[in-house]
Amino acid sequence: NLTNKGIPAAAIHSGMNFHEVKLVLQDAVEGDYKFLYLSPERLETKIFKDYLALMNVSLLAIDEAHCVSQWGYDFRPTYLRIAAIRASLPGVPLIALTASATPLVQKDILAKLEMQDAAVFHQSFNKPNLSYSVFKVESKIARLVEILQKVAGSGIVYCNSRKQTKNIAYLLGLQGIEADFYHAGLDAEERSKKQDDWINNRTRIMACTNAFGLGIDKPDVRTVVHYDAPECLENYYQEAGRAGRDGQRSYAILLYQSEDLLGLASMPD
Repeated sequence: NLTNKGIPAAAIHSGMNFHEVKLVLQDAVEGDYKFLYLSPERLETKIFKDYLALMNVSLLAIDEAHCVSQWGYDFRPTYLRIAAIRASLPGVPLIALTASATPLVQKDILAKLEMQDAAVFHQSFNKPNLSYSVFKVESKIARLVEILQKVAGSGIVYCNSRKQTKNIAYLLGLQGIEADFYHAGLDAEERSKKQDDWINNRTRIMACTNAFGLGIDKPDVRTVVHYDAPECLENYYQEAGRAGRDGQRSYAILLYQSEDLLGLASMPD
């Protein structure tokens, strides 16, 4: 998206070989990019550390910053070690971003990243254009079809299993609703094509696991349906919040049956 807007950007990801990674890092040293995206795990590799010393870095931005906190819903220890990189970037400003940090998590982020006297900016969790609904249903697929027939536009259906995503996409297709499925088990090329088709409205509905959605900035999503209950409230809020980013009326809907509640109750804390 940045490249399409004329802003030079690059990403280093697991689908690249060593030579491709090296070329991107060399270009970054030459100043060819305004933004370079990579995972915290990549920061710890020898090749990145070697090139980092040669880069003119003006900002260190940490997305999904709740992962820094042991109180966050998706704690990843590698995020903790990002703070160590700051020693090699003296004077470079740091910004930590997240859509779902409770006050406790916010405090932990500041401590773990050693952000003394940091300015903190936060918005209300309330999104006036987004309607939240919860329905106890006899048939989830019947209610899902009814919802998608009533509400036009692009949508996401979140499921807890890969098999379920494929099944729902197939059943929606039988009802004349253009749908596809997405999960982390697909190869990178297939995931990329499916995502591109959905973003460009060649596919209307994406049935997916929570592997889909991170980093996707599609403003006109009208419905986000949770076919299965998520594991925690933070997950639900972040996933539901992918609807209505353009400020237009949109719908976040959770479908459940009695057995879903029993399954959640039996999960460990």
